[in-house]
Amino acid sequence: MVSIDENTMIKLVRSTTVPITLNSFCKGFLKELQEECGYEVLAVSSHGEDLDEIKEREGIRIIGVDMERHISPIKDLKSLYNMWKVIRKEKPDIVHSMTPKAGLITMVASWLARVPVRIHTFTGLVFPTSSGLKRHILMFTDRLTCACATHIIPEGEGVKSDLLNNHITKKEIRVLGHGNIRGIDLNYYNPELFIKNKSDDYFTFVLVGRIVGDKGINELIDAFIILNDEYPQTKLILVGPEEPLLDPLRSDTEAIINSHPSINTVGPQEDVRPFYAEADALVFPSYREGFPNVVIEAGAMGLPSIVTDINGSREIIIEGENGTIIPSKDTDALYKAMKRFVENPEDVLRMAKNARPLIASRYEQSYVRNCLKDFYNEVLLEKGLIKNV
Repeated sequence: MVSIDENTMIKLVRSTTVPITLNSFCKGFLKELQEECGYEVLAVSSHGEDLDEIKEREGIRIIGVDMERHISPIKDLKSLYNMWKVIRKEKPDIVHSMTPKAGLITMVASWLARVPVRIHTFTGLVFPTSSGLKRHILMFTDRLTCACATHIIPEGEGVKSDLLNNHITKKEIRVLGHGNIRGIDLNYYNPELFIKNKSDDYFTFVLVGRIVGDKGINELIDAFIILNDEYPQTKLILVGPEEPLLDPLRSDTEAIINSHPSINTVGPQEDVRPFYAEADALVFPSYREGFPNVVIEAGAMGLPSIVTDINGSREIIIEGENGTIIPSKDTDALYKAMKRFVENPEDVLRMAKNARPLIASRYEQSYVRNCLKDFYNEVLLEKGLIKNV
């Protein structure tokens, strides 16, 4: 790996719309970039406790620039102006953004400020599941983000295909490694740290994620009710927050979740590992993803998965080896897949044994991070900002 000369201080800005994303996805990595790789790292995101936590834990500078997650033209223009002021003052060599709104604002501001290296990572695309005017607006903003970036990293091959097939950009883009931007800490997500508390009398499914329509929760509840009527010794654990104002569930779905004795809702959790340890399989019927970390986490914890045929999920799961892939928004297909898992425990056990080794071979955290470090070095060499040492 190319190292940055100690006499060359490369300033790197990492930005996300909200700081919880940066705090989660780059935990420990920003410190590593600054202390071990020789970068001067600056984190820019909306104000919040997570931004302060990043400063303390990573030992880097932070700057708050408030950004709205949703379309808000007046606030977005204000955010753009504030971001441009920060970047013009800081004069970074690299600006690297994640998440849609931060990507748009940061890339436009960095282009206006003539930053030499402008990188945006697409962790997921919203427009493929949108329609009408909203879809056109989202496609336009993604095109503008790409136009202002010098380098584009799609988190997975599915995201790459969507960008190219929908003519969002004509620039050369490539997936780093096997995809995914965070990687998995296999020492943390280790099933051996937990007492085996699965009950042989019950087959337990777990879902980790937002409890909203976009995650396929309506279909999941419909499928589970049919399954549970046939096999009463099945359970479903739902781990995650509700967002009723943004993406509400059907009223009948909410009623079933709140009353059914075989469905356990535990809300958002800082540590989801005990719920993986309690389950026999992950069920993740999401409509869209960039590259779902939940499926990687579950695999690292030794769980096979039922996932929908969407970006990211189809790249992590190999049919019949560490899980199964079904059509999105298909209650019947979901029910049949869950039923197969319940009726074929030997197949489930075989897939469970495959799950952790497959994840370890492709998404181990240091490998994923080294792929990004190598990419930084490559583009810096291209721009003549560093030399081989």
